[in-house]
Amino acid sequence: MHFSKLLTLTAATLAFAHPGEKHDHDAVKREIHLRDALAARAKQGVNACSNTQQAKQVQQRTISRRANTARELRAKRGITAASHKFRRNLAALEKWEAINHNKTSLVDFSPETSEADIFGANTSSILTPTITDGPYYVWGEVIRQNVVEEQYCDGVDVFLEVQYIDVNTCLPVQGALVDIWNANATGVYSGNYAADGWDSTYLRGIQETDEDGVVTFSTIFPGHYDGRATHTHLLTHLNSTINRNNGTLEVGTGSVAHIGQLFWNEVLRTAVENTYPYTTNTQDVTSNADDMWSVLQASSDYDPFPEFLYLGDRIEDGLFAWIQIGINTTADYTDNSYYSIAAYYDETGGHENSDSAAMGGGSGSGGAPSGAMSSGAAPTGAMPSASASA
Repeated sequence: MHFSKLLTLTAATLAFAHPGEKHDHDAVKREIHLRDALAARAKQGVNACSNTQQAKQVQQRTISRRANTARELRAKRGITAASHKFRRNLAALEKWEAINHNKTSLVDFSPETSEADIFGANTSSILTPTITDGPYYVWGEVIRQNVVEEQYCDGVDVFLEVQYIDVNTCLPVQGALVDIWNANATGVYSGNYAADGWDSTYLRGIQETDEDGVVTFSTIFPGHYDGRATHTHLLTHLNSTINRNNGTLEVGTGSVAHIGQLFWNEVLRTAVENTYPYTTNTQDVTSNADDMWSVLQASSDYDPFPEFLYLGDRIEDGLFAWIQIGINTTADYTDNSYYSIAAYYDETGGHENSDSAAMGGGSGSGGAPSGAMSSGAAPTGAMPSASASA
């Protein structure tokens, strides 16, 4: 948990904050039908290649990596307590929420416990590439693994591992540059409505996938805001280059191979939001059942809920979460209606995109983060290098 300054929005500010995500519902329906057809085709490809020797080797490395990560995270935090048994309601609202993604009770290994049972699950053969990036996507965020800054990042720590697999080959997607961004505990994104405007960068960053198609981020569990279920944004670039002057993504390079959102089940969200500073979030909660994107995203071909475990015996000790995402590396969603750049970030700071469709991108009932205004300090530390390969 981090404890940093919180600023309260005034009533006047709330009236203008986060005007919402809007999309034509008929267009959304058409996109969903197209998505389902593409996903069915992609799933056939995955089924055809998943039993190859190379794919099996990737899976074995994945199991070992996740097991080692969990141990290292616990050791780093000095956690020796038995893991908390997290109970779920298997009659949950969503079909995919009824799957027990929680691996907390299995974190203490024994000779009888198979690591494959804990860390082998791949929750999505393909995660839909046409879920909106929403009205807060910033091109050119800083290349960094830890997106938690000194201010405005209070919350439950989440170490998130995302593995990208090419649905055509079942092999890892190496050299992809992956954006992550989500709201803070009080439901406010860095960016336009934060105190530092587009110069704020908290809870945003980019990492490059390694030889196993993996990126990891140290972040926090996102806060909720009115009109949207709790979610984390991901966006994947191929063949993009890095601006060596400031360690950010070079404007206008490469393709957009995937646009997605991760959702978090209701029982886990409730447990998190019983802790500070989530308890100070006064916005209305939107469940997964009431959020059109999570409902439409979850199907027999997609599971947008990451696997997770408690690192200790209480939620405040943090979470390790993981998900595998299948993408079509030949796809490019740069011209898709759901791809909307709200601003650009470069060596001189953040700049609003005057050509953007304002707050377009996405749907919902007009989600409006209120709660605590955030400013976010500039990132500290040296910018790590990253290759420009794809």
